[in-house]
Amino acid sequence: MIRDITIGQYYSADSPVHRLDSRVKIIATLLYIISLFMFDSMAGYAVAIGFFVLVLWLSKVPFAYVVKGLKPIIFMLVFTALLNLFWTPGTAFFSCGVITLTWEGLRKTIFISLRLIFLLLGSSLMTLTTTPNQLTDGLEHLLSPLKVIKVPVHELAMMMSIALRFIPILIEETDKIMKAQAARGADFESGNMLQRLKNMLPIFIPLFVSAIRRAGDLALAMDARCYHGGRGRTKMRPLKYQMTDVAAYAVCALYIIVLMVVVKFCVI
Repeated sequence: MIRDITIGQYYSADSPVHRLDSRVKIIATLLYIISLFMFDSMAGYAVAIGFFVLVLWLSKVPFAYVVKGLKPIIFMLVFTALLNLFWTPGTAFFSCGVITLTWEGLRKTIFISLRLIFLLLGSSLMTLTTTPNQLTDGLEHLLSPLKVIKVPVHELAMMMSIALRFIPILIEETDKIMKAQAARGADFESGNMLQRLKNMLPIFIPLFVSAIRRAGDLALAMDARCYHGGRGRTKMRPLKYQMTDVAAYAVCALYIIVLMVVVKFCVI
């Protein structure tokens, strides 16, 4: 399950989505996430799902590769769904003792589950088609107006980039530690929840030690290369908008317009 986490990983491919400017992908992802909270109808979700499927097809990222990122949050999805299913008042369609299921609860459960699923899938698709360096440059350009009020934009973008870069590294490190501990007889599956958490200590401790060591090595490497922030630094590949980026903005605007029209005139 550790290797099923897709946030922060990059899938190399030659696709129109990969070639887009990182600023376009960041803004499009934010618009998509915001759009998921703009409606409460099946018609709206149909438009949102259709838009995601279109972008996924253009990105050439395998559907199974993106969907496997849902495995680590299955427990949260099931817990949230059950919570809304059993605790939402309304018109009952099933009742057995203290358990009462309502149509309103079922509808809310479906909508919230879809919202969480496509929120994660949309974020994963952005990181799968954008390298950490491209994300850093895009975030820095988008946040550059904050420099007027003395916000350290470059440093913030660098920290986000380092955090995203460390996710796949720590995932791989965790997988190696778990295999090494399992080879020594460690059991991570049996026992209750408290016992399982206790059994995870042989993983957490060496993982934290490794993460601290890697962070120290990175800090020394940056200091040895005389890194002192973004002031006066130039870019090897400056970001420049192309016609495809303008077309992508137009597609995003069209998606929002269609979504608003569908939500307004469809009652399903």
